[in-house]
Amino acid sequence: MDKLYIVMPAYNEEANIEAVVSQWHPLVEKIGSDSRLVVMDDGSKDHTYEKLKDLQKKFPQLVGVTKENEGHGATVLRAYHYAVDHGADYVFQTDSDGQTLPEEFWPLWENRQRGGLLIGQRKGREDGISRVFVTRVLRLVLFAVFRVWVKDANTPFRLMKASELEQVLKKIPEGFNLSNVIMTVIYEKENKVTYYPITFRPRQGGVNSINLRKISRIGWQAVKDFRRIRKEL
Repeated sequence: MDKLYIVMPAYNEEANIEAVVSQWHPLVEKIGSDSRLVVMDDGSKDHTYEKLKDLQKKFPQLVGVTKENEGHGATVLRAYHYAVDHGADYVFQTDSDGQTLPEEFWPLWENRQRGGLLIGQRKGREDGISRVFVTRVLRLVLFAVFRVWVKDANTPFRLMKASELEQVLKKIPEGFNLSNVIMTVIYEKENKVTYYPITFRPRQGGVNSINLRKISRIGWQAVKDFRRIRKEL
């Protein structure tokens, strides 16, 4: 039986975390008792981790992990390494803000043996026009730097075979800020990406920690990082 680890980064998500865990935990229960839902707390300043500890009493396949604050990209990388190191066969990543729908996971899971990156392409997005604009600009930047056309590079809805993911992780520097983006590029360069249309709702609670000013700052740094890592890829 395949062992699935669903991994989620979380930062100041006390308003969302119980609902999100309640929605996603049934998936790992259905797949098997060895599967896990891993929520990686990125040093939240609220009560996210305390809530996770309480939720573990109710949801037996939930694992809450906390660490110092490093940012989304570094946290996602740690979650991937955690899943691989704990013997996952497949790793699925989504975020803990309630924007994705668990029922849309199953088409990816049914096609898991094809390998590569099975990723959601956000259709009819409800997270704001500014986020759509950022995605389009990122697509152009990635084409300019890496000469690959990526439909939706940063979607937090992706399924990977752990053995393949382990090799991809070796190419991504520790703490890389846009880790999911560069991961998508790596899979694209190997022609191993399959897109599935998914719904992308507004944040279901709490406050988004990323605003346009932060996005702009991250963007300028990302261009520098992409140019640096291009030589290694």
